[in-house]
Amino acid sequence: MQQDADKNNSLGHTESGHSVWVRISKQAGESGWRPDANRDAGAMGPNRKVDVPVYDLSMVRGIWEVRVKKHRHRQKKEQERMEKSALARIDQQWQYRIYCKTLKTKELDQLHLYLERSTLSDVQPRGGRLEQKTEVQQQDKRVQQEEEHPGQKSLVFQLEGDGWMDVPRELQWRTYLQEWHIRRTRIRQLPDFLALFTQLTVLEIPKNLLTELPPEIGKLSELRTLNVSYNRLSRVPAELGQCERLERLELAGNRCLRELPFELSSLKQLLHLDISENCFVSIPVCALRMTSLQLLDLSNNHLTDLPQDMDRLEELVTLYVHKNNLSYLPLCLTNISTLKMIVVSGDELTCVPTKLCTDPQLKFIRLYDNPSSQKSRKKEEEKKRKEKEKRRRWREQEEVKDSSEKEFMEAYIGTLKDRDTVPYSTTKVSISCLL
Repeated sequence: MQQDADKNNSLGHTESGHSVWVRISKQAGESGWRPDANRDAGAMGPNRKVDVPVYDLSMVRGIWEVRVKKHRHRQKKEQERMEKSALARIDQQWQYRIYCKTLKTKELDQLHLYLERSTLSDVQPRGGRLEQKTEVQQQDKRVQQEEEHPGQKSLVFQLEGDGWMDVPRELQWRTYLQEWHIRRTRIRQLPDFLALFTQLTVLEIPKNLLTELPPEIGKLSELRTLNVSYNRLSRVPAELGQCERLERLELAGNRCLRELPFELSSLKQLLHLDISENCFVSIPVCALRMTSLQLLDLSNNHLTDLPQDMDRLEELVTLYVHKNNLSYLPLCLTNISTLKMIVVSGDELTCVPTKLCTDPQLKFIRLYDNPSSQKSRKKEEEKKRKEKEKRRRWREQEEVKDSSEKEFMEAYIGTLKDRDTVPYSTTKVSISCLL
């Protein structure tokens, strides 16, 4: 019994799971332990005691998990501090100055003049001419303006003219820009450094020769407006669905565009979707899952019917479906309480829900084509088929014509919004000059 008690005391057993100390005593011929006069001899002799710490593994693991968590938290804080600091901007400025040192004087002057013209806030007229400054002076002035007036930075980039074949590489040094406006150029693809512009909110690139959008566009997390109308797109990358803050998407007039990826369903904040003047034969599935959508433009496609679950767009206000092959409108449109305007083509439409025509809060507009204009349109189509080569050369002019017609329709429909009654018919007169 005494031995069992000594054993329990020596083990220091606890049921709480904490670490304990175990005393191990080795004796030679005696049951009790007695200290020797010579401590060194006692430590090395047969009579000695050893205290061995015993730990609970779960407790050790918990301690290290806490330490790792604190270390990661410190790393995150340091990374945020570095991002907010001016070191990245200073490094970018010095990299740009080093790049400028490699250029010749004439090339450097052209670069400075181009950057002054392309950035709206940097253009300052003096006596009818642009004030030319060195890049160092511009950088110093911009830093001073950012310190005094943080909201007045030059954030807009503009590029226009058929002389441009590519986006200038020098633009990669201005990642602070928030808006791009590139139109009427011969650019066929966006630059590979587009992903660096994480603060970009507006990307307006209509009426160019773009054939595709890069997957890197999904990294523009702050993007609010994207306009790629009147280009040559045949597909839209699925990565665009990562731009969850997008509010306005315009893809009109791309001709070869037939579908949208299902990943665009994640654009829950999208308010305006324009996919007119394309080759859609049905409404994309992703469009019916954009629950915040207020304007949907499906005009001038190849639609033959509308889905029966369009009432999923509970916040839809305006619907454009004219210039399609619709013969009826689904009854589910009457379930959308927010719907205020529907524009359709009345030539082939035979079945319309009565509520759409009698609702005083809803403007139901039917557009009828003039028979003479239909005949002339057929003749033009036949003529275009015979002259494919000429159509390629003049494709840009045709796109401009199509866009002007769309602008006319938008302006005309806009005037109808303010009227109490809708006219039964309207005659459109167009005058063209052939040189």
